[in-house]
Amino acid sequence: MICLTDPEGIVDEPIVLSPSAFFVASMLDGLIDVTDIQYLFFKQSGGQVLSEEVIRNVVDYLDLHGYLQSPQFEERRLRVREEFARCGARPSVLAGKTYPESPDELRSYLDSLFLAEKGPGQRPARGAGDEAAPGEPSLRAMVVPHIDLERGGPTYAHGYLSLAKGRSPETVFLFGVAHAGPPSPFILTKKDFETPLGTLRTDVEIVAELSSACSWDALENELVHRSEHSIEFQVLMLAYLFGAGVRIVPILCGGPLPGEQPVHPSEVAEVGRFLDTCRGLLKERDGRACVIAGADLAHVGKRFGDPFDIDESVIEHVEARDREDLAFVTALDADGWYRSVMKDANARRVCGLNCIYATLKSVEGLATRGELLHYDYAPDAAGGIVSFAGIAIS
Repeated sequence: MICLTDPEGIVDEPIVLSPSAFFVASMLDGLIDVTDIQYLFFKQSGGQVLSEEVIRNVVDYLDLHGYLQSPQFEERRLRVREEFARCGARPSVLAGKTYPESPDELRSYLDSLFLAEKGPGQRPARGAGDEAAPGEPSLRAMVVPHIDLERGGPTYAHGYLSLAKGRSPETVFLFGVAHAGPPSPFILTKKDFETPLGTLRTDVEIVAELSSACSWDALENELVHRSEHSIEFQVLMLAYLFGAGVRIVPILCGGPLPGEQPVHPSEVAEVGRFLDTCRGLLKERDGRACVIAGADLAHVGKRFGDPFDIDESVIEHVEARDREDLAFVTALDADGWYRSVMKDANARRVCGLNCIYATLKSVEGLATRGELLHYDYAPDAAGGIVSFAGIAIS
């Protein structure tokens, strides 16, 4: 069986299809007709016949459940968009699903990540970040995972303990990955972010200034923030460390502008202008603002389209290439990071490529050193591994 999910979050529930139903679904390009599908299925299956009734039943099933681009789906999308537009704050999507919803249970759970076997072995002090300890400068930036806390929690803990040792930031720029792939280099939102530990306010003045630096409408695809987890986990950890007093600037990194071919970001003037604006805003705040990249690294294995199983040689190769790339991050070399990942056309599917690049460019000339705090990987239940790291940039 094949399970389909909607990464855009318009449809909440997955559906499961048989191989023949999946074949029909994969043929639906808006141009093909029933006879064509029957002929192609007959050829591929070695002589099996699909009736017109079965094909139309599959189409109806997809449409009923929101998995067919149709007038019904567009109505559903419009309804979801309007509901999200009316929300003053983005609700926690994963509370009660991948982490506890009860504040007390959640604090205990997050505490445990710091004391886990691979964690840093100490929890941040309550009220951490009010004043920097002697010799402990505030971080300019940080790279942490966006994988679920169950698998990546200790690596989150290494990063956020480092952040907690400095002064509490007033403003945090959050670069996340827009997994739904909207056609905009950066997607902004003016919405606050709810967590079980309080609501973090979005700095709408900064969002407005960043919007004005865009040649595209940076709020047009705001809906992708609704279901995207790469920023939600960072907001949760900030609320855990500092409470609801920290202002945030949520920025999702998407794809190239419509009509553009994917190129090195330095070749896209619009990207440079946006990141220059980020850098200027950070410089104005003189150490009272920082940047966090919610970024995973490699996605390798059958779960992600590779033909091979995971064994020790694959794991060793992935780690070697990851560490090769991350050396450019700790050296604060944004262009070197991008070239290193792309020298094999990003064969490991490093999903944090653009948001780590954006983070490094935003603190270019403001930061002086980077340190790899922790590196790890986690298995994917469907066959594969995902790697991630915690990096402190001061």
